[in-house]
Amino acid sequence: LRLLRLLELLLQLQLRLLERRLLLRLRLLHRHVEGIKRLQPAQSGLRVHGRRRENLWRRRLQLVVRLQPRDRRGGGGGGSHSIGTTKRGIGPCYSAKAIRNGLRFGDLLHFDEFERRLRELIAWSQKRFGDPREKDTPQQSELRKALREYNTQYAFDPEHGAKGGVADIEAEIARYRKYSELLRAQIVDSVTLIHEDISRGYKVLVEGANAALLDIDFGTYPFVTSSNTTIGGVCTGLGVPPQKIDTVIGVVKAYTTRVGHGPFPTELQNEMQTLEDYVEEYIGPEVSLDRKGHSSGPYTVKKGDKIRVGEMLQELGHEYGTTTGRRRRCGWLDIALVKYSALVNGFDSINITKLDVLTGLKTIRIAISYRNKQMTEVRLPRGYFPSHLEDLKEVVCEYETMEGWSEDISQCTRWEDLPTNAKKYVMRIQELLDIPVSWVGVGPERESMLRVNVPSRIGSPLPGSPFVPPLR
Repeated sequence: LRLLRLLELLLQLQLRLLERRLLLRLRLLHRHVEGIKRLQPAQSGLRVHGRRRENLWRRRLQLVVRLQPRDRRGGGGGGSHSIGTTKRGIGPCYSAKAIRNGLRFGDLLHFDEFERRLRELIAWSQKRFGDPREKDTPQQSELRKALREYNTQYAFDPEHGAKGGVADIEAEIARYRKYSELLRAQIVDSVTLIHEDISRGYKVLVEGANAALLDIDFGTYPFVTSSNTTIGGVCTGLGVPPQKIDTVIGVVKAYTTRVGHGPFPTELQNEMQTLEDYVEEYIGPEVSLDRKGHSSGPYTVKKGDKIRVGEMLQELGHEYGTTTGRRRRCGWLDIALVKYSALVNGFDSINITKLDVLTGLKTIRIAISYRNKQMTEVRLPRGYFPSHLEDLKEVVCEYETMEGWSEDISQCTRWEDLPTNAKKYVMRIQELLDIPVSWVGVGPERESMLRVNVPSRIGSPLPGSPFVPPLR
């Protein structure tokens, strides 16, 4: 689930501000800005048009400085279990923030101090990670040597040194000096800026980039990111108090996905597409999608085919990670998970996306509640989500089956145009969550987001379930 303060469809976004929980690699930002300069020279700097401001960088924004050999297990400081991170340096950057030796955007405005702290940070990292270790692989030994010499050209490309990086510390400092000159005019005291705009009555939208279950505190720890992705991140990330938040909208797909490792109660298909999957008859229009490099060639489905539902969701939903390109794991919609997220975040309404991906399934399942493997006759409390992975392993899902639809809904522009069974699916989600559904997405375009024009009966009693104490 992603968090929105107000739907962008309802507003003209008047302020675009990168908040402090975002981590940034300056080299990639510089490459992006230079590309904009080549294509649109007028768009490369700070622009102020009346009340509209774009691309402002917070003084408190943490910088990603990669200074330790990358852990190929994908995160974690020890042990043998991979947690499936993006391996982009997010965890180490938050570690540096927590022990208070990290660098922030505001440091670039005082470059002499920035240089001193960068040298100290590099020396600290060399001392901690640079010495050879007995269990190192040859590749790890080479990376440690590159760190001791601070030769990132060699670390990125040992044979040719042609994949970026620098040859020594002095070159690194010179590169950051260039970045500071490029960004100086765009680094602001964002707390003052955003409160000034709020006091003037400007409309501000805040969008979360990660799912609620990736929250460092409330997610499926340790299979989480390094920050708070739930509603509290709005306050601690932007420096605004809770009472300034008018509306919270939960954005959820019409099915459930997860990228990387971690528990997934409704999973149908994994990243490698090796699970048995759930088989259903396809009743929709014929679809053929090219899959470059896939061993099975294009993905094609036609009426009457027996299809693997998880694989269909992956392919027709284009479920590939934005950062890594890895195929997302897919499963049926998990109401217990969404309800837990709603409890943590306080959703005023729900925006359901990718409803069109379910087109063609003869029947669609919804996981309406959790039960314990040892007590399957009793539902777990509504909104309860196990806080420990061992407890989550004991969860089984109770499913409800609904009739699907055969019509292509990707061209619908009004809620009224949707097939009856598609509307029934959406309304059942609203009933199970006891939260209004305000928008439904049937495609990637802005026009594909349909306003739900159905009076909600939120607050009406739902079938109850006896309380069961948390699993021990």
